[in-house]
Amino acid sequence: MDKGYKINLKRVRRLYRFMGLEAIGPKPNTSKPAPGHKVYPYLLRGLAIKHSDHVWATDITYVPMAHGFMYLMAIIDLKSRYVLNWSVSNTMDAKWCAEVLLEAVRLHGAPKILNTDQGSQFTSEVFAEAVITESKSALSMDGKGRAIDNVFIERLWRSVKYEYIYLNPPADGLELYKGLKHWFNDYNTVRRHKALDGQVPAKVYSANKRLIPKAA
Repeated sequence: MDKGYKINLKRVRRLYRFMGLEAIGPKPNTSKPAPGHKVYPYLLRGLAIKHSDHVWATDITYVPMAHGFMYLMAIIDLKSRYVLNWSVSNTMDAKWCAEVLLEAVRLHGAPKILNTDQGSQFTSEVFAEAVITESKSALSMDGKGRAIDNVFIERLWRSVKYEYIYLNPPADGLELYKGLKHWFNDYNTVRRHKALDGQVPAKVYSANKRLIPKAA
């Protein structure tokens, strides 16, 4: 208006969409609980994480692309910050989440505890059965007001989005997969973390793998 052009908010929004301009910030909520689903107790209060595979955490995040969007799920070991498995999908159903978890278990063995938020995928019977019955792990869920409990994986989302996705929006799912594969490999095996005394997650994960019995 101060430039002498008469234009309303609706037109501005349409032009932003047409040019593909958008703010870098949170997108659709991926953590909505489902009515009737069982919510499991939070098991990490006061817990000292002593070794790799003691506690894993998982989450899902929205991934914008040049055209459309997808969802990214990752599983991280809290002792080492090592990303054990990840996957992208155009839907975020419980079966997909269970498959990503079980693949991580096949690759690395099962954790003592898996921590999640209260999203409908994680509170579903399909996912709970994969954790408790098939993996023989305990399922822990962040309570309301405890968003900081998944802080390590939230930091992972921030890093992958600001360092890769927002800078180079992938054109399609294949380009996204290839870009994420390179980024996660670099994160696990090349990047040194201050919180890990300058070591890389892969090395810390291997060095601390079940130094203390799983039941401890």
